[in-house]
Amino acid sequence: MEPQEFSLKRELKRKAVHVTSVLIVILYYFLPKEAILLILTLLLILFLELEFIRIDLRLKIPFFHELYREAEKDRLSGNVFFIMGAIIAISVFSKEIAIAAILMTTFGDASAAIFGKRFGRTWIPKLKNRAVEGCMAEFIVDLVIGFVFLNSGLVIVVMAGTATVVETVVDKMDDNLLIPLFSGFNAQMLTYIISLGYLPFLSIT
Repeated sequence: MEPQEFSLKRELKRKAVHVTSVLIVILYYFLPKEAILLILTLLLILFLELEFIRIDLRLKIPFFHELYREAEKDRLSGNVFFIMGAIIAISVFSKEIAIAAILMTTFGDASAAIFGKRFGRTWIPKLKNRAVEGCMAEFIVDLVIGFVFLNSGLVIVVMAGTATVVETVVDKMDDNLLIPLFSGFNAQMLTYIISLGYLPFLSIT
């Protein structure tokens, strides 16, 4: 099997696991904020226990062990950071922005990784494994998510742009944590500024 093909298949498996974040959004629609935060906190504890088994005890967890990247061999995986990001987003941001931030983290990041690996031809200088095609795919997907849940064009573009830039340039830190926090924060602050009337031509209805 070609290394690139193997990498793409593993990436598809990883992102398929991440898509379970849709359940977070569905539960958030039907459960009180306190309930969904409790569920996510318990889930975070479970994942941390699994990480302890994997990292400190160095035991292989069936199915999951093949999903980890080489860089995650001795450090917390993206799933832990994603749950942390979701907890903070739901705690701090409005419901619509929190949901958009969570979905952008899942589907925007997935589209960038998959399209970049499959169709990447134009690579961004000085950035490791970042293709223009992947970035474009992520930005478009994030825009669609924004239009579904948000009602300000400027907020949508800023949020989608932030998520795309963060996913593209972040290297040392985990983008599963930074994407929902940075994109959600920028969207929330811009929404607040618009609501104060500083940008009346962009008032939110």
